Amino acid sequence: MSRYVFKLPDLGEGAVDAEIVAWKVAAGEQVQEDQPLVELLTQKATVEVPAPVAGRVVSTRGAAGERVAVGAELAVFETDADTGSRPAAPPESAATAAQRVATSPAIRRRAREAGVDLATMTGSGPHGRIVPSDLDARLRADAARATGAALQVQEIPVTGLRRLIAEQVSHSARSIAHFSYVEEVDVTALESLRVQLNAGANGGAPLTYLPFIVLGLVRALARHPQCNAHFDAARQMLLQYRAIHVGIAVQTAQGLKVPVIRDAHTLSLREIDAAIRRLSNAARDGSARAADLTGSTITVTSLGKLGGIVSTPIINQPELAIIGVNRAVERAVVHAGAITSRRMMNLSSSFDHRFIDGFDAARLIQTLRELLEQPALLFI
Repeated sequence: MSRYVFKLPDLGEGAVDAEIVAWKVAAGEQVQEDQPLVELLTQKATVEVPAPVAGRVVSTRGAAGERVAVGAELAVFETDADTGSRPAAPPESAATAAQRVATSPAIRRRAREAGVDLATMTGSGPHGRIVPSDLDARLRADAARATGAALQVQEIPVTGLRRLIAEQVSHSARSIAHFSYVEEVDVTALESLRVQLNAGANGGAPLTYLPFIVLGLVRALARHPQCNAHFDAARQMLLQYRAIHVGIAVQTAQGLKVPVIRDAHTLSLREIDAAIRRLSNAARDGSARAADLTGSTITVTSLGKLGGIVSTPIINQPELAIIGVNRAVERAVVHAGAITSRRMMNLSSSFDHRFIDGFDAARLIQTLRELLEQPALLFI
């Protein structure tokens, strides 16, 4: 019998660490080679790591929500054959681990009386030494958790995709000078065309407004390419793209994902619609690949029937613009000199004002508005 120490491998895409989503095995369990071992979340996607060998799981390192660095120990296996790996150190007891923690005798006594395991703490003193303020903070946190339990407050760790969303949104909000622009669009003619095309679809999936908007955006960006760009902060460089890769914000059970319609400028209306459906379904059922969720040059976000009147979407870095689609409703407007009922929709968009002036932002949305109000122009 020998022990095999499995370290977190390089997961690609420049990942330096990964968050544990869920373990598929437990200590003491017999596993086969290539059997699912652990589900991990990188900055790009969720990946499932298989067991590298067959044998018994001796131990696993890290709980759900914890981050593990590439090259760090992930699991230890007991195998029948000599794998050539170094043996893993036997797990130490909590008492032994606590004694190895750098701190003072007074803090050890306080921790022992309070029932705090010092081995579970990270000190803020030199070389990780636990100082009085560290233990005070831990005791306050424990008291708060106890109070929360008494008040029937559910504590929900911010992990996985929700944590990535929080980090991305916070970073975008801090680093981008957001400029919002809202325009009203009369989609009466577009609705008529949509109904007509759906009637002749011969049982196919009905078209929504979204593929028309993506097609219109592709046409508009051909006239205003400065909005189809990234800002490379490290190099202080604007990257303006010829190809148009449109991100579609999709709400899933895990949170918001943005699958990408690649080379949208080469696709027809029906091809765009098919791509939206395929990518949205893959995002929701978890089958989307990392490549499906990266590389967008501009993003479209829509809340569908919940779209409200106005929204202020946050730019998906490193992009410079995001187009928000609000709800389409019938309402009374003045049209051709008379009050009549028209189908109206707002486009709520945000731009990086550091690189896109308000004039250029307005021109892009006005061009998109013209194309949607006269939808025959989409096909010229």
